[in-house]
Amino acid sequence: MRNTTTIKTLLSVLFSALALTACGGGGSDNSAALAALSAAGRTSPTQGATAPQAGSGNTDPAPTDGGEAPADTTPSVLVIAHRGSTGYLPEHTFGGYELAVKLGADYIEPDLQFTQDGELVAMHDDTLNRTTNVATLFAARNGGYKVSDFTLAEIKTLTVVPTGTAATTYPGFTPSSADPYRVPTFQEVITLAKSLSTTAKRKVGIYPEAKQSDVAMEDKILSTLVANGYGAASSKVFIQSFSDTTISSLHTKQLAQKTEMPLILLGVALTDPDGTAKFKVISGSLGTLTLAQVKAFADGIAPAINYDSYGYPITKDFITQAHAAGLKVHGWTFAKADATAAAAEYKKYLDMGMDGMFSNYADLAVASRDAFLKAGATQ
Repeated sequence: MRNTTTIKTLLSVLFSALALTACGGGGSDNSAALAALSAAGRTSPTQGATAPQAGSGNTDPAPTDGGEAPADTTPSVLVIAHRGSTGYLPEHTFGGYELAVKLGADYIEPDLQFTQDGELVAMHDDTLNRTTNVATLFAARNGGYKVSDFTLAEIKTLTVVPTGTAATTYPGFTPSSADPYRVPTFQEVITLAKSLSTTAKRKVGIYPEAKQSDVAMEDKILSTLVANGYGAASSKVFIQSFSDTTISSLHTKQLAQKTEMPLILLGVALTDPDGTAKFKVISGSLGTLTLAQVKAFADGIAPAINYDSYGYPITKDFITQAHAAGLKVHGWTFAKADATAAAAEYKKYLDMGMDGMFSNYADLAVASRDAFLKAGATQ
């Protein structure tokens, strides 16, 4: 058995490698990160640790987003626009989010980072240089370009650039925003989602991720959502994090403020030799939790897809056990650009019973989801 120091070192390598791929890859290769996780072994230093316990349930009325339940047309299987239209347009931008909704996405996903002056902006990385032109406008600060080293006003001067298969245009699409590829604030993403709900004639959900395990970020996310009318379990919002510490803390804070926004813990699927499904946490406690422990503070899990060869496969039985524990299962990230290959991948996980899919190509996800639901309706 590897000693604790060795395991922690290997896990540290993994999490560094996952910095650009967390909640999804962005078109990059995860093999080095996965190899590190596999090498670390499937028993964490804190395996078997007791998850934070839930408090008493909230039965009081909670504020809703506009006083309405989610639209009846919301499908039973969700398409979540991973960072917007990552495969087509610059990620985390007004244009990318708008295109994703036009392509049929049910939710748009803003990853959140703090600026130097304490504002939440939509940005996956904790640095600006991979996805913006910051290096052409500013000198490096503290040896790099961390989001937290720049003010909102400075970040607003930047242009988000395409990465991977993305471009700056999409056939037949003209963004409605005057500056479609600027960095948006969290508030601007919420405002956009409400505006797009009106034009699309369906309620567009938001799926923010706390990218930092930070109590101040937790508070800011919750206060911003509540100020915009979200709060009920029926609100079309999920809050996600890779940190079980963060999700547990958000759960506790929601109990105190009598809100019930659904919480999703990201990580990887794990099945014990006896067939028991568990969930591997890759930030926060770095522990392995039973599904009952996860359910004590979360409403769902978001495991990585295609980690089979590294010992973390998602199976039909895993999803069945998650559902039995009362947990939704949303998989990340569906990033195949080829329509035929993508359709096969979506069908594989839909056949297992997956409830939602983070996708770089919302149109491909919607097509596969709709075909799957139509086939089921005719059986």
